[in-house]
Amino acid sequence: MATALPPTPPSPGVGLRRKGPKSLPRLPLSAFTPPNSGTSDKFPLPPSPSTVHPESVIDAAVAVANGLADVSKWRFEAGEVLGGRIVGIVLSLSPSQAQNAIEIFESAKSVASIVSVAFPFSLDSVEHSLPQSALPVSLHTVFTKATINGVESLRWALQQGKPVDITIEVPLTDALFDNLEDLLSRAIDGLSEVPPIILSNLLPPPDNLDLPIVKLMSHPAYKAFQARIAALSLVPQVFIKYLPPAWNCHIPAITPSVLSPQEPTDSQMKKEWKRRIKMYLGPVMEAFGDQRIIFGSSMVSVKGLTGAGDWYAISRESLAELGVEQEAVDAVFFGTAKQVYGTGAA
Repeated sequence: MATALPPTPPSPGVGLRRKGPKSLPRLPLSAFTPPNSGTSDKFPLPPSPSTVHPESVIDAAVAVANGLADVSKWRFEAGEVLGGRIVGIVLSLSPSQAQNAIEIFESAKSVASIVSVAFPFSLDSVEHSLPQSALPVSLHTVFTKATINGVESLRWALQQGKPVDITIEVPLTDALFDNLEDLLSRAIDGLSEVPPIILSNLLPPPDNLDLPIVKLMSHPAYKAFQARIAALSLVPQVFIKYLPPAWNCHIPAITPSVLSPQEPTDSQMKKEWKRRIKMYLGPVMEAFGDQRIIFGSSMVSVKGLTGAGDWYAISRESLAELGVEQEAVDAVFFGTAKQVYGTGAA
């Protein structure tokens, strides 16, 4: 006699289907709402680089080789865009103008507030004197090669407790960079307090504009630049000044100004300049951060090639196009200079 088989139990799937579909968690409406967009129905976009301006500007490099005439020339070239934001300048005196410092200072006050007056000294000499006056004083010198008295001279300057600007007036080779590193380390060694040391002509450095950017990216000179910037950033007292480059040509005008009243032309050249500047600015920002970069508009070794307003425009846009926050722009163009050179302008 055959044995009857028990009925086949329902499959789990059948049972689940009888219970209806499983309820999925619901996302809150806020997940589909643009954050902080007010009444807009679109997500906010990052601000355009053309609209990112510092609230205030300190121009930390106004070279004075011809007395007050250079200050007036700077004010004319600054135009409305830069001139309207200037709250202070650093006057960098030439050796021939140092004896007229008080006269220049008093006259320049009518043009812009003076944050500091940078007096020259030579790395070749061991005989120095700091002017005894009520002027807000800093010091500046040039570096071209290793000198016998360089360490002692720089050490004297640092012992004054004032900011010290060093302009590197020659393209750096490996040997010269080693000399510069040696100069800084030996001058600093043993000092209980070291004031800010500001290096110029490194951002951007001298460059060959005939070399395409595609080739520059892998060029030994660019790799050396990155390595040197990384090495200098390890010295916490070192700052970098963001100045017009020694590229032996005019900076393209970003917008019409009193210096360049014509409509901007050669947009390709402007794009080329900004791409090249950003190639150098990026590694410096990464190594030093925005708190150790200082804007200035004059290079002693670059004469008659650009105006302050044009350099401000292209340097600001280059920085903004790196995607930095507003705080970084304010630091580079104002905050760091205020911290380094003093809190009060005269």
